[in-house]
Amino acid sequence: MTNQKGFSLPELLIVIILTGLFSALILSFTFGYWRYGFLLQADLDTLTTRLNAGDFLREAIGTSSGLTIQNSISDAHPGAPDPSNSSYWIPIHAIPGDKAVGASGVITPLIYFRHFSLNSSGQYIMNGSQPYEDEYVLYLDGTTKSLMQRSLANQGASGNRLKTSCPPNFVSVSCPADKTVATDLSSINMRYFSRIGNLLDYTSIWDSTTNSYAGPDFTAVEVVEFTINISKKPTFQKTNATSNSTIIRIALRNS
Repeated sequence: MTNQKGFSLPELLIVIILTGLFSALILSFTFGYWRYGFLLQADLDTLTTRLNAGDFLREAIGTSSGLTIQNSISDAHPGAPDPSNSSYWIPIHAIPGDKAVGASGVITPLIYFRHFSLNSSGQYIMNGSQPYEDEYVLYLDGTTKSLMQRSLANQGASGNRLKTSCPPNFVSVSCPADKTVATDLSSINMRYFSRIGNLLDYTSIWDSTTNSYAGPDFTAVEVVEFTINISKKPTFQKTNATSNSTIIRIALRNS
């Protein structure tokens, strides 16, 4: 009688099929676990972005000396230049609405505000009886999908510790990069209120030149509200699976 060793063909097929099934289950679990981990990381990143943006905006705008329609300190590199003077950003009025992040290369200004100029010791730099003021521009960068801040230092304030900032292509030792406030943005909604919580009437002024509402002057704004909408694509995913929003309402110090 012949002594047979090894697997029969049916046994070999069973082993191959079972090995394939178990391998598929292990790979499916592994990739699912990785996918879930990257999704959690994206959620954590957007949460951190929202918290940091809220802290920054409350500090920057809440302690400002006021909002403005347009910068008065000239800027060599305005992202959205005024057609009538390319050294300044386009005027903005207190008109509520959603500002979507533009396509690559598109810069969308959101708001302009002022801060008193300080020296290296943190003291006000005085211009007679009043402090000098620096200016800031918050804008959306379509290329990086980010909320950015441009700083405009008052050149008349001797000893000013602030330096005027620049976009990436013009950064140097004397002109540092604009500050990144938040990333992975899809849009920011803006609203403006009185101190008691009433929405400002943006239809109060009509601009016959542009045939649109000009909105009230920013001196009428006492509370400004940002709704920051964030959309992030986790690693190894094709869509922006993580979306979050946060509302930041800031009472202005000068109102």
